[in-house]
Amino acid sequence: MDTRDIEALLESHGVKPTSNRLLVARALSSSTAPVTLSDMEGILPSVDKSNIFRALKIFQERHLVHAIEGAEGTLYELCLSHCHDHDEDTHVHFLCECCHRTICLPDVAIPSVSLPDGYLPSTANYIVKGLCPDCAARKS
Repeated sequence: MDTRDIEALLESHGVKPTSNRLLVARALSSSTAPVTLSDMEGILPSVDKSNIFRALKIFQERHLVHAIEGAEGTLYELCLSHCHDHDEDTHVHFLCECCHRTICLPDVAIPSVSLPDGYLPSTANYIVKGLCPDCAARKS
């Protein structure tokens, strides 16, 4: 994504495109897998950890990122939703128990869950654990 696309994405989610937020969003958009806060610190050494964290929290509140609980803690990935009040692109993630990578499976939808009356869900995370294809091939 170029800077204009990232600015438009932030604005479509009601997020003011400050320089730090643009850097964080650009780093997320170029990442091939969900990243931790520590990963983001390594990717953006010129940005203070607290600024990265604040940007990620704002992004999460405005449904611009997904926060996934992985083996290393919370992982973040850019959300492809076009709505700032709910997630349109929720999908399954796979956690490899051997290499500990968390892999997005964007074409695998989270199954529908029927909740009792009175419950109002805001988002859902669905993680399948096992062996990724690389680790499974090495085990064979």
